[in-house]
Amino acid sequence: MLQNMILIGFMGAGKTSIGKRVARLLQLELIDTDEWIEQQQNRSINDIFAAEGEPYFRDLETAALKELLQREGKAVISVGGGLPMREENRKLLHTLGTVIYLEADPETLYQRLQGSKNRPKLQGGDLREKIRNLMEQREETYLDTADLRFQTAGKTPDQCAQELADLDKW
Repeated sequence: MLQNMILIGFMGAGKTSIGKRVARLLQLELIDTDEWIEQQQNRSINDIFAAEGEPYFRDLETAALKELLQREGKAVISVGGGLPMREENRKLLHTLGTVIYLEADPETLYQRLQGSKNRPKLQGGDLREKIRNLMEQREETYLDTADLRFQTAGKTPDQCAQELADLDKW
């Protein structure tokens, strides 16, 4: 059996939507680090970025992972798209469990992210270009961090969740 199942990937790859379904299938709690931080801070990620800046938010992500290490039991953990970019976070992720990179191509991500207002790194300018640029910056880190790669494009969240839940039955 897997330890905690940790879902990483680009914004719009399905970490939260698939994570909720996998957690339900495995009868585990879903912990979304972005939601965790918003609850702890009592404000949105957009507000945190605007008021405190990205480095402060990244510190909150690291603190959240450290708190999760103290937690008992297994869970499905969905992390923000930028969280693995910090080396300390990558080490913490591997200590927490099995890291699965949810992959999706730029066009699929574009379709999923159109109209999104709650992603500070995608605001202003051409969305396709922002996705391509961020993916170029992050892809290698995602690949290096992942224990497993999982393609989400062309599958429904329910199909993805079932396949991931089946991984837990090794």
